Amino acid sequence: MTPQQTSLRRLTALGDPVQPLAALSDFHADVFDAVLWDHDLDRVAELTAAAVGAPVAIVVPHLQIAHVAPRADRALVAAIARHVGDRMRGRPAKVPEGVLAEAPIARRGEPLGAILMLSGSSADIARRRAALDFLHVAATATLTRVAAIELRAAVEHDLHGALLSQLRDGETLDPQLLAQRALRLGCDLAEGAVALCVEPAQGQQRSVALTIAQELPGALVEHAGERLFALLPLDGGARSLERVRELVQRLQPFGVAGASRHCAAVGELGQALEEAELVLDVVALSDASIDADRVMSGTYRLLFRLLATHPGEVSALYEGTVAALVRYDEHHRTDLVATLETYLELNGNMNATAARIYAHRHTVAYRLDRIRELSGLDPADGEDRERLGLGLKAHRLLSRDRAAA
Repeated sequence: MTPQQTSLRRLTALGDPVQPLAALSDFHADVFDAVLWDHDLDRVAELTAAAVGAPVAIVVPHLQIAHVAPRADRALVAAIARHVGDRMRGRPAKVPEGVLAEAPIARRGEPLGAILMLSGSSADIARRRAALDFLHVAATATLTRVAAIELRAAVEHDLHGALLSQLRDGETLDPQLLAQRALRLGCDLAEGAVALCVEPAQGQQRSVALTIAQELPGALVEHAGERLFALLPLDGGARSLERVRELVQRLQPFGVAGASRHCAAVGELGQALEEAELVLDVVALSDASIDADRVMSGTYRLLFRLLATHPGEVSALYEGTVAALVRYDEHHRTDLVATLETYLELNGNMNATAARIYAHRHTVAYRLDRIRELSGLDPADGEDRERLGLGLKAHRLLSRDRAAA
């Protein structure tokens, strides 16, 4: 029997009380063959659309799956996906115009998505009830496919995590074998990578992982406690680094992120992961004026390397600049450090500093005098101001270690 004959038989069966069981049995065999032979859900949608004689949409929000057969306008696909997504989140959901029937995709009573029959040239209300049998079979087949996708993702996640955990634990791995392992997981490290560390907000881990996968395919991702680590493969070009910055910006609604420098050498990726976590800690411990992009470059980057190789030098820089101010603030509950940070950020403009911290200009002048007395450095002097700025950066880096202790 040709595909056209099969489709005609099923369409006829929808209105014929004698043939439905045979047609449904044929459909069941075809749609599960498609799933078991590892076809994507586009094929399931096509088979179902042919069986019911109308366009069909398959939507599984948590996997970002939205297939419509025959192919439909993007706006319609988006409206259907939004409708099902809102339903999954328990939000009020207006049924899009043209939806004739719907079958849930559910696992142990938990809704995961839906299959929807849409209005079409051969679809009408009278045949909608018969079509539901086909939609329910397709929903069961889709659930089987979803389970396979989730299992594959879990296995890949475990393999990603094993590799990243070894790097984060400081294990010495042969660079060539490391690159080969990563390539088998879809991550090409031929041109190196940037490491990423993210601390997602409550309930946002999945959103962070999906955003990384969409923006930089091939990334290796691992969940470690409340944090998420990733290696982002790059091609060595400036555009790739710009994409990392854009990714960090896109992740802001979901949590705090820190990225390392671009490591061209595979053997340095363990250090890159440590550096990314350090950047995250600095951003998290600092005020709102310190963002990840500033910490990812410039003087901070030099201090990171110094902290890794000669931590005593960073401590000495801190002690010789702002340590006395930090201790004074802790003992007297004052704001000398915060005032200094704002003053330096505003390029020594006292009036702007007073406006930013909601204090009188004379108050700012008094605090700057105290800073001069305690540190021995003059915030109004260019060279001393530069040293104080370095001291504040050292303070942020060392605050991270003190907080961890």
